[in-house]
Order: sequence, then C-alpha cells, then structure tokens
Amino acid sequence: MQFVTSLPRGSITVASDFHCTRCGNCCRMPGEVRLLKDEPERIAAALGMTTAAFIEHFTRLTRDRQGLSIIEKDDDSCAMLGPDGCQIHEVKPYQCRAFPLEWNYEGWEAICEAAESDS
Repeated sequence: MQFVTSLPRGSITVASDFHCTRCGNCCRMPGEVRLLKDEPERIAAALGMTTAAFIEHFTRLTRDRQGLSIIEKDDDSCAMLGPDGCQIHEVKPYQCRAFPLEWNYEGWEAICEAAESDS
C-alpha cells in the first residue's frame, strides 16, 4: 500500500495570526482526513493501541486507493471527535494541523468560529 506523503497546497487566504478555537466544526464536515505515512503509528501510540488495531478500527482506504483516511461517524463527523473535541489533538494528522492556513475550501469561514471571531 502506498501512503500519501504530501497534500496539495491551496491558496493561503487566512491571516497568519489565525488561532484555532478548537470548536470542532471543521471536524464535522464530510470528507477524507488523509493520513501521512508515519501518522497511523503515532496516533495509535497516543491512543494506547497497536498500529494494526488503529488501522483496522479507525481507518479505511482512501477513495483513490493511495493511502488511508480516518473513518467518519454516522453523522459524517470525524471518528476522533469526542464530546470534548479532538481526542488526538496533540498528534492530529497533518491535514488537520494545516487547516486553514495551508489548505482550505470555499466557504470554510462560515463554519469556523475562529474565522468568525477574527473578522
């Protein structure tokens, strides 16, 4: 299996002083959270489980079959989103850490509390 080693970069349209409020709204949007090569092992260790168990219970093959992504709950939110926010915040995937400074999508400001408070 190949793993994603980088993510496409979008235009940076966010102020460099953006500070995430950890509202979790971006974690509730449908879409893939792709994992880079070293991320399953790091996340599994933080969760106190084996890499194999993490991959089996919390990931699936990406749509393009080039790597792994975190599964979603029935409501399309990320499987790692708990009642108090991200359960893996300290080791969250690069894709999550990079949002919205290195990549974002049209209309993201409408769901992001930090964007609303910065305007």
